Amino acid sequence: MVDIEGFIGKYVTKREQSMFLPDIEGSRDRLSEKISGKSVLVIGGAGSIGSSYIKAILPFRPRSLVVADINENALAELTRDLRSTKGMYVPEDYVPYPMDFASSVFRKMFAARGGFDIVANFSAHKHVRSEKDIYSVEALLRNNVLNAKLLLDLLEQYPPEEYFCVSTDKAANPVNIMGASKRIMEDLIFSYSDRFPVKTARFANVAFSNGSLPAGFLARIQKLQPLSAPTDTKRYFVSPQESGQICMLSCMLGNNREIFFPKLEEAQMMTFDSIATDLLHVNGYEVLECGSDEEAVEKAEELKKGSRLYPVHYSAADTSGEKSFEEFYTETESIDMDRLSALGVITGKPIPSREKVRQLFEKLTAVFEKDGTTKEEVVAVIKGYLPNFEHIEKGRSLDSKM
Repeated sequence: MVDIEGFIGKYVTKREQSMFLPDIEGSRDRLSEKISGKSVLVIGGAGSIGSSYIKAILPFRPRSLVVADINENALAELTRDLRSTKGMYVPEDYVPYPMDFASSVFRKMFAARGGFDIVANFSAHKHVRSEKDIYSVEALLRNNVLNAKLLLDLLEQYPPEEYFCVSTDKAANPVNIMGASKRIMEDLIFSYSDRFPVKTARFANVAFSNGSLPAGFLARIQKLQPLSAPTDTKRYFVSPQESGQICMLSCMLGNNREIFFPKLEEAQMMTFDSIATDLLHVNGYEVLECGSDEEAVEKAEELKKGSRLYPVHYSAADTSGEKSFEEFYTETESIDMDRLSALGVITGKPIPSREKVRQLFEKLTAVFEKDGTTKEEVVAVIKGYLPNFEHIEKGRSLDSKM
């Protein structure tokens, strides 16, 4: 079995240790002051980033930890992982709840506890493939934007000391609905920043996170199925551990309405096909390049007979919403690159107009309630709010490929 943590460090991030350790060590007293003895709620905490955030904050000994996630199996694995890790502090008041944060039972639980000192929300549709048609688009926007408002309205009644909601690098000059939804989410949470402190972070792909293409490589290899990857899509990567640390540092050290991002250089970008090739070599295979998905599937049958030639189909990206490069901030945003060694900070964000956000929500709700709504209509509503939104539509979803 390949040591994925070691593989990530050697071939993907090319870092032997987390790039954020100096910032954590230099801020240890302040982090302890912010977290020790506090009640913590983590929504979507069973996912890759949420669980890494939990592991980042637990050494600072919060008084209680409640984790809400709709994935009951992943919650069970999170608990087993925490309980099985040598030296891991788990508070006596630790409760994992398999529940939707937009549900009435969540609100009952929240109110019964009188709110929380620290609230972090990782519940999100994070894939570009989540905009394949009008139904997937509505589900994405309800989770990332519309339902998020329900949570903020609840927090308004029980203001936390810190509120964090994870964003994405794709929120900077978005070209897909997922990225645009996160950009709107930033305005949404900032519109509540006069009621309680809000912070967020934009960062890159989390290497081998749940549902990611690299994680898919592992599943394909285990099943002796061919690999498929784009050749012209460059991405920044952080390790799962680093993803949780970014969020902890942003949540605990950020000022109100600040956005954190990792200081990564363009030379550190990776392509997915290079990761796939390195992973195959580490597993003892040679790459057999094919001209189509179908050819790769056919030739993969030889793997079952012991072939060490692994079929792959590497090709240029040709699906909707795919950005060929990544960026963490726009030309109009103010940047502080000196505060922390490994993190930059977007500062000076104004409080967005609640009225403007409310009008957007009304338009989205109306367009989803009427019959026959198209994806193009939703894109037009979003563009009315985000004039720089340039949606890349190619009429083909990632679900049409391996």
